[in-house]
Amino acid sequence: MRRFDGTTTLITGASRGIGLAIATRLVAEGGRVAITARGQDTLNDAVAGLGPAAIGIAGKADDPEHRAAVFAHIASEFGHLDYLVNNAGINPAYGKALEVEESAARKILEVNVLGSLAWTRDAVAAGLDTAVVNVASIAGISAAPGIALYGVSKAALISLTTQLAFELAPGIRVNAVAPAVIKTNFARALYEGREEEVAAGYPLGRLGEPADVAGPVAFLLSDDAAWITGQTIVIDGGGSLA
Repeated sequence: MRRFDGTTTLITGASRGIGLAIATRLVAEGGRVAITARGQDTLNDAVAGLGPAAIGIAGKADDPEHRAAVFAHIASEFGHLDYLVNNAGINPAYGKALEVEESAARKILEVNVLGSLAWTRDAVAAGLDTAVVNVASIAGISAAPGIALYGVSKAALISLTTQLAFELAPGIRVNAVAPAVIKTNFARALYEGREEEVAAGYPLGRLGEPADVAGPVAFLLSDDAAWITGQTIVIDGGGSLA
């Protein structure tokens, strides 16, 4: 399939893991991508692997100057922006909600929620006119022991998805995905050293891979999902069935 011929997608936090898998899928289907990340070296490696259909701009996801530079670069290189994937997220604090330091809680919400809102606002102002997908988490749908504030932020992102879908209709669709444990560096603390034990909790018998998220995201961006908005697709290997 080449569902993304002639289109441009901005993907935040995409130098590796889920974001890079999404970029790889869209390029494979004919699209162009602009990817962001904090680290210049890993971003350069990602762009090199994606090929001439990709550009990369390094910076912090919650930095307004970085966002402005990204949209200026997209306009210069590709001219038009069709899609946005809000994938950038952080979790610098583990533990119970009542035990997380206020500064850490504030930073999580600033990047994971307010950052996604700002990227969407700026993308719409820059001419985005088709679809947005927010990468949330299964942690935002139920209690999330050990990653409490991260779960709170993803619950807020799911709610934000619903609100933006209503406000931006009918021109722009807004949906989300909520993955369970995906084998990435970001989630390593949740499974390292006990992968078989964690995987046993999923009826499909394994942890997720970044490509397992990339497929549903590509679907939600594409015209195949032209009558879907305000929805969150759970990607959890069946873990929420029991």
